[in-house]
Amino acid sequence: MESATRTIPAAQFRDRCLKLLDEVHATGEKLIVTKHGRPVAAVVPAVASPATNVIGWSNDIHLGTDLTEPAVPPEDWHIVSDPERVLTGSPSKDAG
Repeated sequence: MESATRTIPAAQFRDRCLKLLDEVHATGEKLIVTKHGRPVAAVVPAVASPATNVIGWSNDIHLGTDLTEPAVPPEDWHIVSDPERVLTGSPSKDAG
């Protein structure tokens, strides 16, 4: 579901900035700031970041305390060996 978008001139944004930030946070509405009718900035609600890990986008790969052990289990090696295939669903580079 996409949130609503509202447009406001830069001068009005300047005058009401703190109140508008509170509204964006409360409603989830995106706010586009314009100058001379052209969009120059967007104010969007902040989202809480998930805890980061070794790879940054995988919740299943973590460094252990024994650095002699592989960080990635053999069954998950495809995730780090060909991330483009995993992220896009495209065929593996070796597929043909």
